[in-house]
Amino acid sequence: MIHKTQIDKYNGSLQELVEDIGNLRYDTLELFLIALSKKINDDGEKDFKRGRYRLASHLKEGSKHLEMAADQIKLAWRICEPFTK
Repeated sequence: MIHKTQIDKYNGSLQELVEDIGNLRYDTLELFLIALSKKINDDGEKDFKRGRYRLASHLKEGSKHLEMAADQIKLAWRICEPFTK
């Protein structure tokens, strides 16, 4: 796989992408972070199978941190949710 420096289907800048993702409702942001965590974890598993152990280790650790971030965003959503109805 070739890792790109930009997203083909997104015409904004990296900073605009950060703003757009950051402006998602927290329950949706949690789902995004979970999906990203799974993708990074899957990449780590593939690299492990290819013998790239250090790379795999860092990807798996990063995946865990994304999952922990998703957990915190979930807690933030629980606080905000009653005020969104």
